Amino acid sequence: MTTFLPQEFLRQIRDGEKPSAADIKTFIDGIGSGATSAVQIGAFAMAVYKTGLGKDGIIALTKAMRDSGDVMVWDLPGPVLDKHSTGGVGDNVSLLLGPVVAACGGYVPMISGQGLGHTGGTLDKFTAIPGYDVNADNALFRRTVKEIGCAIIGQTGALAPADKVLYATRSATATVDSVPLITASILSKKLAEGLDGLVLDIKCGNGAMMTDLGQAETLARSLINGAGGAGVTTSGLITDMNQPLASAAGNALEVRNVIDHFEGRRDGRLHEVTCALSAEMLVCGGLAESTNAARTKVDAVFANGKAAEVFARMVSALGGPSDLMQNPDKYFPAAPIIKDIKATETGVVSAIDSRAIGMAVIVMGGGRKRPDDTIDTRVGVERIAPIGTKITKGDVLARIHATAEDRAAEAGQMLMDAYTLSDKHKETPLILKRMDADI
Repeated sequence: MTTFLPQEFLRQIRDGEKPSAADIKTFIDGIGSGATSAVQIGAFAMAVYKTGLGKDGIIALTKAMRDSGDVMVWDLPGPVLDKHSTGGVGDNVSLLLGPVVAACGGYVPMISGQGLGHTGGTLDKFTAIPGYDVNADNALFRRTVKEIGCAIIGQTGALAPADKVLYATRSATATVDSVPLITASILSKKLAEGLDGLVLDIKCGNGAMMTDLGQAETLARSLINGAGGAGVTTSGLITDMNQPLASAAGNALEVRNVIDHFEGRRDGRLHEVTCALSAEMLVCGGLAESTNAARTKVDAVFANGKAAEVFARMVSALGGPSDLMQNPDKYFPAAPIIKDIKATETGVVSAIDSRAIGMAVIVMGGGRKRPDDTIDTRVGVERIAPIGTKITKGDVLARIHATAEDRAAEAGQMLMDAYTLSDKHKETPLILKRMDADI
């Protein structure tokens, strides 16, 4: 047996050679045992950032990071499915999609994260619900999935612990935006859920991590091939993020938006992406023969209230109020400052800087400037006028919810600057591309 030499392993990657899967596993296992030093982890991140790993190396890294902790095993009467989004502004999809897929016969053990940069995090939205335990223990998590069909919580220390160490190193070494490292980071946590199928929502546009289609395709291909290579049926949709997906951005406001959605007061763009991804998951899990058949099932559980019922039961099972759907005003206190941002000219909304809207939420305290910041779930933006809206001078572009006048003023100016009005606008497709594994 050849002795593993970490310096030789690192040299191989640095020089563009492809290390063996066994060596990658040994290196990652060393993060947990202490055999791999912090200096070596940093060197690994930089070497991968510079020269990549290749398809096989990414798959090996994903598996090794997945196997650095617990991998869940399920015994359920239906497929275990999940969705991952690369993050956007006003992206409420997970809160809707999990219950929809569960209502259609799937099981969704969704491990979600906090917001990153200007993008909102699913986990942060759930912290706006009083009592909801985003850190539920394994027993409660498993019971909720089994009995209700869906549970959405945060990452536990037992799932893919190597990722936590490697991510912190990437953050400190300017290597966060490496496609191989992004791929392994995302997939190691998702695949540790013990999935039968995974669907990816790759956001593309000025409010996304990937701002152009070429970048989005590169990341989508890496993620889909990585998951497929690890044995999980996977597909992906590249979706537009050149404007907020929902009409609200900010944690409590987005949960309110979801409740409205379940009750039939729907955002068209949010609804279309949710239905498309849900249908993709049903086909992926063998719960429908085609996307058309799957869409019929999705439409039915929205219409008959079964998806809303799953959401309500999940919230209650994980510690939230049992009457949240009936009495949201009781649980979501209003921010003390609510102001409309009005247009100073007449025209058609032709462009929106989605990133600026996400940053406005952060300025008001609804996101993190540092990882240890506490967020204020009350603040945010609602009634966001979408692209294509005809605006007359004095019309409302958006409504802000803030806790301090100075922050409200700063966020208001950011929102004003985020909008472009002209005499016409160009329609862009919401779903830019569908992708399957090519391995």
